[in-house]
Amino acid sequence: MIYVDSPVWPAHGRLWAHLVSDVSRTELHTFAELLGAPRRGFDRDHYDIPSELVPVAVWLGATRVTARDIARLLRAANLRLPKHLATARSTPTSS
Repeated sequence: MIYVDSPVWPAHGRLWAHLVSDVSRTELHTFAELLGAPRRGFDRDHYDIPSELVPVAVWLGATRVTARDIARLLRAANLRLPKHLATARSTPTSS
């Protein structure tokens, strides 16, 4: 299932919301593409989407939740990827 929180996160002169899946990153990427969200909006385990896309996401089937729910849903689905792990995964290991 796809979830979206309220657009309350300010950046670049706009308000942003988080879009997540509790099923898989594949489901999330597919939904984001359908929504028209650019891939550059993907950040480890969620998409940052501008406020004007939130009603469209809901119309396409996303469920509105709180920001706290977003984190809880990602952890429960074992899809949460904290920054320190994302950084570790992108850093080459030395032999």
